[in-house]
Amino acid sequence: MNADCPPIDMRCLASSTPAALLGLGTAVPPHRLDQREIATIARALFAKRYPDFERLISVFYTAGIASRHIVQPPEWYMEERHWPDRMSAYVEGAEALFVEAAEKALASAGLRADQVDTIVTVSSTGIATPSLEARVAGSMGFRANVSRVPVFGLGCAGGAAGLSIAGRLAEARPGSHVLMVAIEICSVAFRLDELNKANVVATALFADGAAAAVLSAGQEGVCQIEGAGEHTWPDTLNIMGWDIDPEGLGVIFDRDIPPFAARHLGPAMTTLLERMGLTVDDIGRFCCHPGGSKVLQALEETLALERRSLDHERAVLADYGNMSSPTVLFVLERLIKAGLPERTALTALGPGFSTHCVSLKRAA
Repeated sequence: MNADCPPIDMRCLASSTPAALLGLGTAVPPHRLDQREIATIARALFAKRYPDFERLISVFYTAGIASRHIVQPPEWYMEERHWPDRMSAYVEGAEALFVEAAEKALASAGLRADQVDTIVTVSSTGIATPSLEARVAGSMGFRANVSRVPVFGLGCAGGAAGLSIAGRLAEARPGSHVLMVAIEICSVAFRLDELNKANVVATALFADGAAAAVLSAGQEGVCQIEGAGEHTWPDTLNIMGWDIDPEGLGVIFDRDIPPFAARHLGPAMTTLLERMGLTVDDIGRFCCHPGGSKVLQALEETLALERRSLDHERAVLADYGNMSSPTVLFVLERLIKAGLPERTALTALGPGFSTHCVSLKRAA
């Protein structure tokens, strides 16, 4: 492809039968911890071994989080864990969350599992082969000829990107039903051996959860996907991601994300919307992935929103923490219950470093 080619005009890709969101469901694991309880546990585990811990502990109290859910009881995380332990916990937790979130989404859409034609499974916190949707196919009741699309590596942007992928697949086969499930078991990446700022911040932020959406082209639904796009900034691979070593996944936070978002997201979002034939003024509400309280402040600044206007984002962050990819769909669920404006821009930042945006138009 010629590097000088102009960007694709996403209006040209619009389907005559756009994908509609028919149903949405969310799920969290049973172990709920108060954020102050987590801070106390973290101090006991890190303070004597990591001199900078007391300087960093304030992040537990300023992150905007009141509670979080994890797949294992607290004592599981207080022992050294290796790949087999971590991936076993990942698969067990992810299977249970997949089923719960998917069943809720299908019930919301008024569909059975055997009416699903395509499954998009988004996850970046563990490795499962066979993939998660194959592992739960029997208990869910999926057809033997269902199409499976596992997606790995999108991190916190996976919910937005997954919705876009599922929408395009639905539009390619009008009348078919596409189930998208975003699942993250962030807690299995908790590391006792990583004595650094990134690991402490991750310990203060991340949690486990899942969200599922059902889409189909040719039906009205709650809202329609009228456009989607993404932007990846060059030379930003070290902002967010995973290091992989014999002990497991180690979080990468090599730059301060909120200032980067405050400087760069606004112009990128303007360009993305222009390629959809929209402007910021056309958006009635941004639906943002709540990566943390400072990230939300940066988003309000760069998107020229009123201070603390991202109220549903703050509520989700307070109740569940940062669950990575499914978190933005928890926000969308609350917005739907509150009543969507005519047009919503669902957006999330993720590894790459990138931003993803999906424009949702309310059903008439």
